[in-house]
Amino acid sequence: MSDDFTKFATKTDIAEGTAKVFTVDGVRIAVCNVAGKCYAIEDVCTHDNAPLGAGELVDDQIECPRHGARFDVTNGKAMCLPAVKPVKTFAVEEKDGELFVDTKAAATN
Repeated sequence: MSDDFTKFATKTDIAEGTAKVFTVDGVRIAVCNVAGKCYAIEDVCTHDNAPLGAGELVDDQIECPRHGARFDVTNGKAMCLPAVKPVKTFAVEEKDGELFVDTKAAATN
């Protein structure tokens, strides 16, 4: 794990099948627990800047609570209208039950 990773939670903080919002290094991220694996995306819908972490997580997709745009949390891809642009994703690593994220190397897929 590189020095760019920051501890932000423990795995037990995010129940399976849910999303929880954290601010790490000044960046709001929605962390989604999909079948026991955590994924981090920017907590901003690319359609209208709504907070994605407040949306419903179904399998590996999170739905924006405002207009229903859905995003694949594993890669950030916009899955349906009204969103057409992907959300940024961040690498998450787990070590001894603790979660670390790299907010400096965001990927827009």
